[in-house]
Amino acid sequence: MEALDALLNRVSAPRLVEPAPTREQREVLFAAALRAPDHGQLRPYRFLSIEGQARNQLGEVLAQAVQAQGGDVTEAALDKARAMPLRAPLVVVVIARLQEHFKVPKSEQLITAGCAAHAIELAAYAQGIGAVWRTGELSHAPRVTAALGLQAGEEIIAFLYLGTPLKEMRDAPKVDSAEFVQVWSA
Repeated sequence: MEALDALLNRVSAPRLVEPAPTREQREVLFAAALRAPDHGQLRPYRFLSIEGQARNQLGEVLAQAVQAQGGDVTEAALDKARAMPLRAPLVVVVIARLQEHFKVPKSEQLITAGCAAHAIELAAYAQGIGAVWRTGELSHAPRVTAALGLQAGEEIIAFLYLGTPLKEMRDAPKVDSAEFVQVWSA
């Protein structure tokens, strides 16, 4: 697939089924992530690969985080949290590793981690793998970050769900770039 095709036509695939990406496909996904723009070559990211039974364990962690929020928690809300990691055969958690650096601000490091996540999505699309990027309030829940082993200065920026699209991929909407681009002059 041509690079411009992936950049211009990638869409999210929210309904994903088995099979998960192969080992070879995953190597391409992560190799693409490692090409994200990275001022200072800090590699301010890391990835957790969650599949199989581990998805059920993550679902329990998410349900515990919902309960820890307090208030009236319904069984339906807990079931929804448990089912989240089961939306795809593979979940890749993208973690930003923000560090003090004399030349590279944390905001730039966060953007680099986001670019790495986007590169995984583009590489997935180029290989015919369905992908969707999700976050939500549970990605910041202390119970979730602790269970996933995040350290000080780390934060979850994406749960990338990867698998085989259940339906044919939709066409990317066409947006007029003129609505977003202005010419500046002093």
